[in-house]
Amino acid sequence: MKKFLTLIIIIFSTTSSINAEEIKRIFVGNKDAKITIIAFESLTCSHCASFHKDVYPQLKKEYLDTGLAKIEFRHFPLDVAAFNASKVSQCKNDGDSEILNSLFANQQKWVKGNSVEEANKNLQKFLISQSFDINFEKCINNKEIEDFVLNDRIDGVKKFKVNATPTIVINNKKFEKTLNYKNLKKALEKLI
Repeated sequence: MKKFLTLIIIIFSTTSSINAEEIKRIFVGNKDAKITIIAFESLTCSHCASFHKDVYPQLKKEYLDTGLAKIEFRHFPLDVAAFNASKVSQCKNDGDSEILNSLFANQQKWVKGNSVEEANKNLQKFLISQSFDINFEKCINNKEIEDFVLNDRIDGVKKFKVNATPTIVINNKKFEKTLNYKNLKKALEKLI
């Protein structure tokens, strides 16, 4: 699957470009905040799910909800299952993080299967069980959203040398310390 995704990205990087303004970026916080956090994540990455469980709630409470910062979620799918889940999370085009958060919180319920078809069925069943009202086939076959997701990954590699997930970027500078709330808070406090 990784070879397949790499091939898609190589083809995409030479043939397509989409403006991020055409599809709303998923973000939380004050859009005009002084601090912008970018999180490059793969929806099948267990470390990313841990970030959403162990770090994100405090980050949201202390920095995002207070208007001090905003976080933008960028797609960095590591496999085809994550690629399709990214497209689904972006599908409603409303900039909301509800589907994204649910996919991370319930990763063990849908990240399973020995083929892309099985993974897609599990993802689709999960979305139905959570009452997300989306047209699954339309979402995963939407070329604009597909380009948007792949462009996030390409930008991550080109601009920030992203090679693992999650990768955090704060005000356009890659966060290099161990990703826990204590280290993240120290970095953010220096910018306030």
